[in-house]
Amino acid sequence: MDDLERVLRRYATSQDLMDRIRYTAESLSMEFDRWGEQHVTGPSLYVLVVADVAFGSYTDPLGSNTWPVDRCRVVVDESENFMRVARDVAFSRDGALVVTGDGTIQEQMVRVRSPSVEEMESFGGVDYPDWMGTKHLSALETSTREEVLWAITLSEENGRVTTFLDGTYQDYPRDEIGGRWRPER
Repeated sequence: MDDLERVLRRYATSQDLMDRIRYTAESLSMEFDRWGEQHVTGPSLYVLVVADVAFGSYTDPLGSNTWPVDRCRVVVDESENFMRVARDVAFSRDGALVVTGDGTIQEQMVRVRSPSVEEMESFGGVDYPDWMGTKHLSALETSTREEVLWAITLSEENGRVTTFLDGTYQDYPRDEIGGRWRPER
């Protein structure tokens, strides 16, 4: 399978799931109205959509940070619950949330290990914009892994939502979220 086929397969199998996760992140960003206040942090999310549950080779459990699977286990089937639980998690937990390509949410939140220099060189490297913090850099690098379909972040500093695919990213600053459907504030 060549690179284009791999990208198209990833896109086709996960686009609805990714749209729902991105919509949730954008909604959390829009709901929060204290972004400019000093000493205030907003909601924060880091979500990995992975091909299968064998993600232990590049992640470590992040202590007691877990997703409450008893409240929401599947993103697509439980969109309303996913939004409610994501709102709680975005203010109370740290680490990456792992979702398999079928939308199943893994309970344990994780720390993602950086790829080795050799892995990044074999991928061809990535461009690191100056605005990216630790979470965004991790998501960008992690998106180069074959096992990772997509990654998405919501910045607690400014409400920026960013999606990552194969070492590239699409950035949505808070004032651009929602496009022409965005209500005027």
